[in-house]
Amino acid sequence: MKRFVVSLGVVGVLLTAGSAQAQRGPACTTLACDVQADWAMSVDGLMGIANAMPEGEYGFKPTPAQQTFAERIMHVVNFDVKTLSTLGAKTPAPTINAKASTKADVLAAMKAWSAYGAAVLKELTDQQLTERISSLPFLGPTTSRTRVISFMISHAQDIYGQLAVYLRLKGVTPPRSNRP
Repeated sequence: MKRFVVSLGVVGVLLTAGSAQAQRGPACTTLACDVQADWAMSVDGLMGIANAMPEGEYGFKPTPAQQTFAERIMHVVNFDVKTLSTLGAKTPAPTINAKASTKADVLAAMKAWSAYGAAVLKELTDQQLTERISSLPFLGPTTSRTRVISFMISHAQDIYGQLAVYLRLKGVTPPRSNRP
């Protein structure tokens, strides 16, 4: 009986994993696809948290020394647009209201940022992703495009974690924590 229960549990895990894979689409087979998928997942998380915060709370600061919710999101948007422009893509950078502070303006800036990032990353091949480029000074004199993109995504996820606290302080469960 114990063996049956364990086997049933393994089957359940495999079915769940298979279902999750089917929802994400076909598996990536290239570095470019992996990078695009990671970008999309990162954007999805930030868009979800931005949508979850009530409109009247975009000016909320947990303490006087911290940035507002809107400023934290716009920090990511502005940083990423600048950083994406160092990757050598042909897609022109969008014009973004760097000081957006209302929910509508922040979401509009995020929509432009998301589309720009997706377009830039779609231009890059596996070979181009491994090439060394000059980017932002703190990454060294040269770095790979993949490292630049990895840094952007990890930075965005760091900010997501901060924003999750902002939401919880307002009694809102962050989308990625709101599971059945």
